[in-house]
Amino acid sequence: MPSTLASRTVHALQLAAFFAWALVLANFRVAADVLRGHQIEPAVVAIPLDVTGDGEILLLSMLINITPGSVTIDLSDDRRTLYVHVMHMKSADETRREIKDGFERRVKLLFE
Repeated sequence: MPSTLASRTVHALQLAAFFAWALVLANFRVAADVLRGHQIEPAVVAIPLDVTGDGEILLLSMLINITPGSVTIDLSDDRRTLYVHVMHMKSADETRREIKDGFERRVKLLFE
């Protein structure tokens, strides 16, 4: 079912609000780590993608890249996996869940 302009607007606003909150939290975490001198636990994690379109993948990658502490480093040849370098990783599963339930879910809703 194609989305209406109203539902796309709502999804865009929800994504913007979520991103703003994630940006504030990420900046706080990075600043706190620098001030406290915490050891970082960098890692690369593979994120299986539910989004498939060029615009969806690009937006998801951009949101990850401009959030402090994470950067998209590669997309698999089959475009089904995004590789992300994170500054702090407690577990790969938790990192995947945060990205998929946070940014990717909202990007997917926006493009439906």
